[in-house]
Amino acid sequence: MESIITQLGSPEAWEAFLAYRLKKGRLNWREFDEADNYVAQEQYRPLAEKIARGDKLGIPEKLLVNKMGTGKKRVVYRYDEQTMRMLKLIAHLLYRYDDHFAPNCYAFRRGLDAHDALKRVNGALHGQPMWAYKLDIHNYFNSIPIPLLMPMLKKLLADDPPLYNFFEQMLTERHVIFHGTMIEEDHGIMAGIPTAPFLANVYLSAVDHYFADAGVLYARYSDDIILFAPDLETLESHKATLLRQLDNLGLEVNPQKERIFTPEEAYEFLGFRCHGDAIDIATASLQKMKGKIRRQAKSLMRWRSRKDVTAEAAMKALIRYFNRKFFESDDPETLTWSRWFFPVITETEGLNEIDRYLQQNLRYLATGRHGKANYRTTYDQLKTLGYKSLVHEFWSFKKQL
Repeated sequence: MESIITQLGSPEAWEAFLAYRLKKGRLNWREFDEADNYVAQEQYRPLAEKIARGDKLGIPEKLLVNKMGTGKKRVVYRYDEQTMRMLKLIAHLLYRYDDHFAPNCYAFRRGLDAHDALKRVNGALHGQPMWAYKLDIHNYFNSIPIPLLMPMLKKLLADDPPLYNFFEQMLTERHVIFHGTMIEEDHGIMAGIPTAPFLANVYLSAVDHYFADAGVLYARYSDDIILFAPDLETLESHKATLLRQLDNLGLEVNPQKERIFTPEEAYEFLGFRCHGDAIDIATASLQKMKGKIRRQAKSLMRWRSRKDVTAEAAMKALIRYFNRKFFESDDPETLTWSRWFFPVITETEGLNEIDRYLQQNLRYLATGRHGKANYRTTYDQLKTLGYKSLVHEFWSFKKQL
C-alpha cells in the first residue's frame, strides 16, 4: 500500500481532496478558487518533499480562543497556513483506517456524524426506558499522554512506517510558541490541528471496542460519551469499568458534565434532549445561548451609551449577529443552529425559549430596561429590522424536506 506521505506530492490526491471538500460543502467558491490555484501551481511540492525527507514541520503556535457560547477560553494550536493545509490532506487520507474503529464511535468517521449517533441510540432504545450515564473528558485532545498513544499508533500504522515516523516527530516535539515566546509543554495531540480527531479516535479505540463487544448501548463523539443499562446496578458496573479504563489512560472526567439519567427523565447528549421520540435542544445548550445573547446585548447597550448610537442601530446589530449564529455563515464548516439542530429535533419548546429571550433583549436595547413597557416595540417592528424567528425558520425548513 502506498504511503500517505508519498501521496502528499501527488496532484491526483490534491485534486480528489478538493473535489471531496467542494461536494461536501466545506469550501465556498472563493476558497475553492484559491485552493484550486494552489494545486494547479503545485505550491504544495516544497512542503511535501520536506515531509518526505523526514524534516521537522516547524513549531506550532498555542492560542487561547473563546469557547462557543461562554466567556471561557480554550487552548488550540496551529501551524502556518501551508502546513495546516497539508495536515488537512493528511487527515482526509487517514480515512483509509476508518474500518479499524468501533461502530459506536461517531467522530471523524466517513459517512457518520453526531446526528447519526443520536439517531442510532434512539433507534436502539426502541422507546424502552433505560438508565443512562453521560460524561465529558476534561481537555481531552490536549491531555492525551503521547508516550501511551505512540504504541497504539505504531500498531495501527504498521503498514505505513513513514506515516508513523511523521506523527512521532510531530507529537514528540514539545516546543510551542505562546504569546511570541517559545516554551516547552505536554500538549497532547493539539486541539485545532486537523489530524487531532483521528488521533483521538485511536487513543480511545480499545474503550469503544470493549463496550461494542460487550453488547452495551454506548456512543462516543470525540470527548462526549453516553452509555445505557436496564437497571441502576448494571449502569453503575458499566460506569465503574469506563472510569477505570479512562483513568488507566491518564484521562480526567469533567465532573460538571457528568450525569446519570433515570428511565423517567429525558437524557441529554451532544446538545440534544431526548425522551422517547421527542427530541429538543438540551438545557445546557439553551443556557449557553442565553448567556451569549445577554452578553452581546449588554455590550451593545454600552456601545449605545458611549457612541450615542440609536436604539434601532443597536437592535439591528444584535439581529445581524444572531442571524449569522442561527442561520447564516460565510464559513461552510461553521455549524449554525439551523445546520445542527433543525435536521434532528422534533419539538420546538427550546426554539421558542430562545426566540422569547432574544426578543426580550432586543426590546431592552430599545429602552435600557427590562419591563412591560418594552412591548411597545412590537413583533412586526422587530421583523422590519431583520429579526427572524427560530420557530418559523424551523417549520420552513421542515416543509422543504
